[in-house]
This record gives sequence, structure tokens and C-alpha cells, in this order.
Amino acid sequence: MHLNYTSNIEESMFNVTDFNCSSSQQLLKTRGFYKIIWARENDINLTIDGYDFKLNTSHVLFCTPMNVVQIEKGQAGAVALVFNREFYCIRDHDHEVSCNGILFFGSSLPRVISLNEKEKTSYNMMFQILLDEFQTKDTIQGEMLRVMLKRILIKSTRLIKLDITQPQLSTIKIDIIRRFNVLVEEYFKEKHQVSDYAAMLNKSPKTLSNLFKMYSDKTALTFINDRIITEARRLLLFSDKTSEEITYILGYNDPGHFSKFFKKQVGASPTEFRKNVNSKYDKN
Repeated sequence: MHLNYTSNIEESMFNVTDFNCSSSQQLLKTRGFYKIIWARENDINLTIDGYDFKLNTSHVLFCTPMNVVQIEKGQAGAVALVFNREFYCIRDHDHEVSCNGILFFGSSLPRVISLNEKEKTSYNMMFQILLDEFQTKDTIQGEMLRVMLKRILIKSTRLIKLDITQPQLSTIKIDIIRRFNVLVEEYFKEKHQVSDYAAMLNKSPKTLSNLFKMYSDKTALTFINDRIITEARRLLLFSDKTSEEITYILGYNDPGHFSKFFKKQVGASPTEFRKNVNSKYDKN
């Protein structure tokens, strides 16, 4: 299955696919696409930024344009919504869906939600309406597809908030966390300390740390470190840049210091990590 909407005027694109055809596989190789992947009927095996990942049945995964996703053909039961910024920009339309920094760019790893029976029924209804809109070729088709995408994003954002350590966390406090996550995405290559982001948010580092205790089982510093490591992994796996070059790209002045930091987080030095992963793929 591969349904496609494009607008040459806007340069926008929206796809619904199961990744079992060549054209949909090409979407995975093309940069600039948000990807919402739903294991609708079966478990799905995929690779994200070099990590092997199993998406369980009735779970929904949210990937940013930065995530490198690989899914082998032949896996039944998955469905994905794939769209570019021109179709719907998460950042520019955050006032509509409030998902920037929580559903997307809210963690170094893509966010996942689990659907119960009631929620599966709701998602199936929205998905069916979406499929119907793909069959209606008129001047407002693009806007109707955007309306359905927004409904899915709003519903998903509400569900993911239920996984917060303290679900009753006020909207104001959640917005501080969201702003922190967005700032980390923008500045992680140059700002590595909680105090850097606390200053930009006009909060004390202690206030920010206390907020994270209510929001997640991860600390604010862990979020920063995870984002740095994720980028390092991507560069090691999907570029030919040296460990030293990656050190400077990520805002570190001493390759030895960065190597120790990477090894503490990953369990291997950058050079060892690249060698081990390449060896694994060579064997396959």
C-alpha cells in the first residue's frame, strides 16, 4: 500500500504506506520526512539510528526528520503516515497541536505510545476517514488531509502525557519541559550543561531538575547527554567523518575527553563502536 498526496505549488507531500513497495522504501532514504509508524496488526522490527527496535502490536512510533529509519519489506500489519515540513510543520503549527518537544523532539529516541482497545477503535476510525480523503480528489483535499493529521497528533499528544511520571503536571510546567526539549534540539552541539538551558528559560538549574523528576525517570542532564550520543552514533554510522571531526562538530575541544564521555555512555569508544557495528553488518 502506498497512497500519496503532493502539491507542486507548496512542494508538500503526505503519504500513507506499509513500506512494502520500492517507492515507500525510498521515503525512508529521503531526508526531511516526519514518520508516524503504527504496528496496527503485528509486531514490527526496524532499525532507528543504528538501534535494533521492536515495535509491538498496537504501539505507535513518532520519528522526526532527523531519525534514520530502516524497515525491511515483507512485514505485514504496519501502517505509516509520512509527511514533510511543507505539508505540516510541527514547529510552525505548535499552537495548533502542542506536540513539539513532547511527541517530536521530546527525547533522543523516538517517542512511543501504546493503544488500549478504546484508543485502537479511535485510531482505526481516524485512519479510515484519512483513507477516504485520499480517494477524494478536489481542491480542498490537502486541507482535509491536514485536518485528519492534526486530529491524530492531538490525540497522540494527549495519550503520551498520560505516561508522564506525574500525569497531573500543570500545562505551564509541561510547556517548560517542552521548551527545554526544543532548546536542546537546537543547541546540543554547543551547550552541554543543564545550567545553559536553565538560563535561557529564566529558571534555576534546581527548578529544572525538580521539574524533570515529575516529568520523567530521566534527569535533565541525561536528556542532553542522550541527544549528544544519538548524534554521535548517527555520524559514526551514516557518515565518513572521523572521530576527531565528530568531536569538534559536537562542541568538544578534546577528542580524548569526548571519547571517554562516549565510552561511558555507550560502552565502547567511538572508534570501537564504528568498528563493531560495521563488523556486524559485514557478517550479515
